[in-house]
Amino acid sequence: MSLLEMSHIKKRFDGVEVLKDISLKVEEGEVLAIIGPSGSGKSTLLRCATDLETPDGGDIHYEGKFGLVFQNFNLFPHFSVLKNITDAPLKVQKRDKEEVLKEARALLKKMGLEDKEEAFPYQLSGGQQQRVSIARALAMNPKILFFDEPTSALDPELTGEILKVIKDLAAEQMTMVIVTHEMNFAKNVADHIIFMDKGIIEEQGTPEEVFGSDNARMQGFLGKITAN
Repeated sequence: MSLLEMSHIKKRFDGVEVLKDISLKVEEGEVLAIIGPSGSGKSTLLRCATDLETPDGGDIHYEGKFGLVFQNFNLFPHFSVLKNITDAPLKVQKRDKEEVLKEARALLKKMGLEDKEEAFPYQLSGGQQQRVSIARALAMNPKILFFDEPTSALDPELTGEILKVIKDLAAEQMTMVIVTHEMNFAKNVADHIIFMDKGIIEEQGTPEEVFGSDNARMQGFLGKITAN
């Protein structure tokens, strides 16, 4: 079953067409990775999918709720870790407090942060803050989880711990859409990969199909990534 369908999405900024007639589907249990050079439109596509931007054309259809993990964490600095996770389920979803607290603590344990519930964001490493933001998104019980370059704000040694969390979620059949610059991660975790360039989907398919493509633009992009 498709949890997300985007059909003929278009978006302009100051007269510049950033997204040019993009269509895609995300099936239940699927991990979709969106890759491409800076300025290709991948983050704008994700922002359109999550209602942070309004497309200028096209349709978006969801089955169920979605969650979003930002690249810069976006935790409330004056809330404890536990309150960051429980605030929305309690205030927005109006759920039972004891049930929410139980789920939040289970999520913290899953993230390896069971001893941090009373800590504040400034007391955590970047990797720990990102794990809290993942737990916060999961606390809303989303059907699909979006990640906008979840490791871009982290030091290289902290990147691995976040990628492991996402890999574990993939093993649990969590439906995810991930904008990422981590090519090995995309290759090893994604079921389907979209390569974007200049506002269009230049190449898509399984990791084997995309990374094995003879598309000149795709090969040029991979060559630059490898060189760096």
